[in-house]
Amino acid sequence: MSAVRFVVRGRVQGVGFRWFVQRTAAPLKVRGWVSNQGDGSVEVVVEGDAAAVASLEAAIRRGPPHASVSGVEKNDVPHDIAWPNTFEIR
Repeated sequence: MSAVRFVVRGRVQGVGFRWFVQRTAAPLKVRGWVSNQGDGSVEVVVEGDAAAVASLEAAIRRGPPHASVSGVEKNDVPHDIAWPNTFEIR
């Protein structure tokens, strides 16, 4: 199992980025959340199989068609935080 926090920067708000991440995460059977941040970035916190998390990371780095990802910060997070049962938009 892998637990990671991504902070995605660029043109990532107002372009359907959160919905793109949720739709991508659902079939991967990971749990966590995606949320807009006050500084214009998007936070993605995810826990799941390492291969599934890597697939989600690749999608995040691409983004949906109208987004422009300029950078992705990646940090491990503890597994003992309060995880939702699914992947949700916050």
